[in-house]
Amino acid sequence: MQETIHLLHTNDLHSHFENWPRITRQLAARKAHWRLAAGTHTVLTFDIGDAMDRAHPLTEATNGQANVAMLNKVGYDTATIGNNEGIGNSPHVLRHLYDQANFPVVLGNLFSDRTTQKLAPFAVDHVLLHSAGGTRILVLGYTAPFLTTYHANGWYPELIGEVLPRQLHAFAGQYDVCILLSHLGIEMDRYIAAHYPQVDVILGAHTHHLLPQGEMDNGVLLGAAGKWGEHVGEMELKLADHHVTSKRAWVYDTVDLPAEPADAAQIKAWADEGHHLLQQHQIARLPQDFPIDYNHPSPMLDLALKALAEYTGTEATILNAGLFLTGLHQGIVTADDLHTQMPHPMHAMKVTLKGTDLWRLVREMEKNRGFLRRFPLKGMSFRGKIFGTIGYRGLSFDAASRTVYWQDRPIDPDREYTVGTLDHYLFVPFFPTIEIMGDNQIMFPDFLRQIVARYLTKHYPIESEGE
Repeated sequence: MQETIHLLHTNDLHSHFENWPRITRQLAARKAHWRLAAGTHTVLTFDIGDAMDRAHPLTEATNGQANVAMLNKVGYDTATIGNNEGIGNSPHVLRHLYDQANFPVVLGNLFSDRTTQKLAPFAVDHVLLHSAGGTRILVLGYTAPFLTTYHANGWYPELIGEVLPRQLHAFAGQYDVCILLSHLGIEMDRYIAAHYPQVDVILGAHTHHLLPQGEMDNGVLLGAAGKWGEHVGEMELKLADHHVTSKRAWVYDTVDLPAEPADAAQIKAWADEGHHLLQQHQIARLPQDFPIDYNHPSPMLDLALKALAEYTGTEATILNAGLFLTGLHQGIVTADDLHTQMPHPMHAMKVTLKGTDLWRLVREMEKNRGFLRRFPLKGMSFRGKIFGTIGYRGLSFDAASRTVYWQDRPIDPDREYTVGTLDHYLFVPFFPTIEIMGDNQIMFPDFLRQIVARYLTKHYPIESEGE
């Protein structure tokens, strides 16, 4: 028996709703096309994670429920999660993120209990689908196993080299075609293809790579649709008697898909709804403006350094000015103001270093200060434009004597010091001392904007009526 299986796939949408109307129409059109085509056709639709990103106000305001509702309308057959879902949400939010989903979340390498390997409660470890021609299709899904950050959130990821062979062995003989939803990145996808030819197709994500015609590695077809909904992916598998005889892949450029007059209004309405919901949450009343300056010390940077010190319980803190897209205005501050100002999914981190290593870290920062002041940073959880000047609280540096001061005293080379900063500095390549020598404790679940909100609520409370 001859049949064709069509795979439609999206990945790394990151709440870029400006592309969503065209994407949904394209997915619907391709499904309709193959339903009417002659022959035996099956169409399956998958999302490969990072569909949500709290940088969008509607995602932030609804804890991602708006994103799930949008995925529901498409009719995805299966999805997996990315790091934005997995560690960009508190454990409570993640546990309930997919309560209303009309599709299964396949995720075989994330557990809520390390000892029993109890799977994350919102997920299944596999999905077994059947084509119109009776072909058995095994769908597996994995997310990037960030051990440090997942462990801090009470989740326990498993490495792919352990879970994949175990699952392939467990399901051997139960499937004809194996599809892997991989939020692991292109290099891991290639590794899997080289070592596990039992996998027929890998639909990739995480590293935002684009494979316009796919990539055939060791007989395994890799596909990926870039980032932000800029492309939609499609694959075609031809089968004879449930065995794959050919595979091919291609993508559609979203910008080339037809727009409709109502699109712009819908895209604006999603943003407006998010802003409106966030504006209902009042945080504080400020007695003055707190402007930000990307080139020099500023009131906003000083305020955030104090907030971080209070949150981390440290005597010294470090932040960069580019984290703040705006300053804060006098008067009522809302959750919308703080989200607009700090859309980044960044957490506080305590870094403990010996004095000699703290000296080296500050020297790294001073060496890079001029370069980073206008550096257009992209990715690694940064949702701003430039890195901006570096600000210290409780630390200072005298260039003439090359001396680093802690609370106005020269640091002791043999003493241990703990500095409050952000996990972002662990990932950017400018300050290697943090990763190499630091004892680093990432603090969950609050983001920087929530840390600042706590500080503002405490120190600049909104007076009750009549006061």
